[in-house]
Amino acid sequence: MGKNKLYKFNELNTFTNVFQCPRHELSEDNAVVQMAGQWNERYFHNANPIVLELGCGHGDYTIGLAKKYPEKNFIGIDIKGARLWKGAKEATMENIPNVAFMRIEIEMLAYFFAKDEVSEIWLTFPDPQMKKATKRLTSSYFMARYRQVLKSNGLIHLKTDSNFLYTYTQAVITENHFECPISTVNLYNEPDTPLWENARMLQTHYEKQWLQRGISIKYVCWKLNEGPYKEPDIEIEKDTYRSYGRNYVSTTNN
Repeated sequence: MGKNKLYKFNELNTFTNVFQCPRHELSEDNAVVQMAGQWNERYFHNANPIVLELGCGHGDYTIGLAKKYPEKNFIGIDIKGARLWKGAKEATMENIPNVAFMRIEIEMLAYFFAKDEVSEIWLTFPDPQMKKATKRLTSSYFMARYRQVLKSNGLIHLKTDSNFLYTYTQAVITENHFECPISTVNLYNEPDTPLWENARMLQTHYEKQWLQRGISIKYVCWKLNEGPYKEPDIEIEKDTYRSYGRNYVSTTNN
């Protein structure tokens, strides 16, 4: 591990807005596991809705949402601690009270949140995982895990550059008869109304990258039913372009 990454991991352990529980530390006695059902009481100290951003990376979108909606509580989740450090550091320095970060695996959500504890879930530019459906954050596999913690009328939001992931997600929604109030293949070509403004008020680093390359941003919002959920039987054309490499991303973030 490089010195910079080691420094970030060490400092991450000092942040009071960060909760960490790798899979090998899961137990009923774990302090993070014991937060399930008590996030409003024990951390946020209010009764406001809880919103998750899954795969939050550096946390810029989580931070942006927290600033935009002080009447809600936001938790950014990622397994990469060195990425979470940036958002946690910013929230600490700016003393943002309605945001927290978790270093956990997304499929383990039910260990850390109680049934109906979460009001919304944001998926912002996740890896399309074109080779394996169960790794896609909009698959029936993950829908079942979201349903364990999401309120019955809770919303799931997806923003993506990937036509593959958007098409696949629409197929999952159709196959499982999910209510889908909002969907577009070009978010920034929609009229200036509140319906779309809430989805485009913030841009992640990757979103800006895609827009600069002339790639349209897709957005879809849906609600889960009780299930059980099924995978769609569909062949989807794969995306042909690639993201910039890590070196480019880290350089432009400096």
